[in-house]
Amino acid sequence: MEPEAAKSWSIHSRGEIIAKYEIQERVGSGAYSDVYKARRLSDNAVVALKEVHDYQSAFREIEALQILNSPNVVVLHEFFWREDEDAVLVLEYLRTDLASVINEAKKEGRSIGVAQLKRWMLQILSGLDACHRNMIVHRDLKPTNLLVSDDGLLKLADFGQARILLEPGYVAAYNNPQPYEQNTVNQENAFQPPEVLPETDNLCQEAYEIQEQGTISKEEYFRQLDEFKSKNVDETDEETNVHDGDASCLATCTTSDIEDDPFKNSYSYEAEGGGDDGQGCLTSCVGTRWFRAPELLFGSTDYGLEIDLWSLGCIFAELFTLEPIFPGTADIDQLSRIFSVLGNLTEEVWPGCSKLPDYRTISFNKVENPIGLEACLPNCSPDEISLVKKLVCYDPASRATAMELLHDKYFSEEPPPVPMSELRVPLTRSGQDENSPRGWSGHDGMGSDSDFEDFVNYTRTDTGFSIRFP
Repeated sequence: MEPEAAKSWSIHSRGEIIAKYEIQERVGSGAYSDVYKARRLSDNAVVALKEVHDYQSAFREIEALQILNSPNVVVLHEFFWREDEDAVLVLEYLRTDLASVINEAKKEGRSIGVAQLKRWMLQILSGLDACHRNMIVHRDLKPTNLLVSDDGLLKLADFGQARILLEPGYVAAYNNPQPYEQNTVNQENAFQPPEVLPETDNLCQEAYEIQEQGTISKEEYFRQLDEFKSKNVDETDEETNVHDGDASCLATCTTSDIEDDPFKNSYSYEAEGGGDDGQGCLTSCVGTRWFRAPELLFGSTDYGLEIDLWSLGCIFAELFTLEPIFPGTADIDQLSRIFSVLGNLTEEVWPGCSKLPDYRTISFNKVENPIGLEACLPNCSPDEISLVKKLVCYDPASRATAMELLHDKYFSEEPPPVPMSELRVPLTRSGQDENSPRGWSGHDGMGSDSDFEDFVNYTRTDTGFSIRFP
């Protein structure tokens, strides 16, 4: 049997696209997508054409953007997707991003004014609140994924790693999303997921019943959600092969080193058929390291919206100081930097943390005198420090929600947020496009592929390896 011919196509040769759009230039390129600036022939509007090479990422981005309707979330106008071809998303064109805002201020040797900070932060919170009210976890929040229009309107973008944790009638845990012909985004022609798998029917019904109860507390909501998730896991152990698309896996080794990897039994690797499984279980291999929550670094696959809140805290800290708060060079270094600020992760600060998959696999010496967030936020007011503390904390349940922060006193005190028209918007972007899986140069937060050169010692145990770091 002859091998299947390699797929070959170009956005420039797709008639259904060039009949409606004039492709002007490629403005960004990454491992999972290419972005082009284009002109819509019908009205001369400038748009972005995002050609997504990863099947699962395309499906998730389309689905999330069709659900969301917020001025602070990027608009999906339509999409083209036929079998054996990459999906092409037609998005509104936004010239710059928050990373460029930070980079320009740093380059000019100035801070971002408090009134401007408040306007940027309120816009981020508004977009994130829209996601979380729809139970969508973004999973890759960072300054390069926060796009900015010429008039200062900020929008969350790049939903290729997003997951819908819960929806009325179904949990977004399907195995076989299907491409469609050209689709204009509207209610009558919405992108519909495939039918729920039979084995998830009970889970979906219970999910629906929780939402039908009306207003309940956050604690009660997640208690019930955890309860029926656990029940469903007990009922079926079937593994699936759904990959998590554009994911940044643990950098302890490359996927080619998996056979010799002491973490093999405890970390999720995309190349091993892990990823998000078909029962709604998640992968820890998401996001960009500098903004990745501790539970992900310890291999959690049972997390929620709170991982976005940790990322948000890191973004806020960077807005205040113009420097990343935890610029780890590898995942172990990332944990070490977090510990040096917050102290060691223990049951006292986060009850239940010892149940994290890799909590007992990775151990650090006790940090006797953690420096605290105050030391990372020099020249910040007590209210600004308090805001970051509400997000950058170990226990996910203790992190303030986007809605709670929108009503924080910090935003109602003097000086008030400036109008968007008064925001300083850079003329150009500082680096790579918004879809780059590793961020832009100097801000990718990925670093080396290996942590092993930094190991002091590791020993074999009954369950695998125990690693200890200074």
